[in-house]
Amino acid sequence: MTIERVRTGNPWEEKIGIARAVAAGDRILVAGTMPVVDGVLQGEGDPYEQTRAAFTHALAALKPFGLGAEAVLRTRVYLTHLRDVDAAGRAHRELFAAQPPVSTLVVVSGFADPRVLVEVELEAFRELSERPEPT
Repeated sequence: MTIERVRTGNPWEEKIGIARAVAAGDRILVAGTMPVVDGVLQGEGDPYEQTRAAFTHALAALKPFGLGAEAVLRTRVYLTHLRDVDAAGRAHRELFAAQPPVSTLVVVSGFADPRVLVEVELEAFRELSERPEPT
């Protein structure tokens, strides 16, 4: 089985030795993704906007494999506050309602950046016969 890795240039990838996404066979796993682009937090103080931004970045990691939200089988949403469940859920529903994945939502004590309210993960499926080469 071939294992393919996607890196996005995020400083955390080099700092702690991770890939943004790893494909092994028909599964693609996307690492924990915060709503941060080029060191700038998206949607500061807004759990809805942070959830949308984090999932947008996580979904972008599927594009080198020719996949989008329709291929997502599982999501994980990590929140720092229980009060943000509805806002995060609304963003999740907007992105995935057409083909809903299974999902886990967990409240955690915090993230590496204390301004971050949400971090997400994805697991996706691809047909091996339709597998494009990653870019």
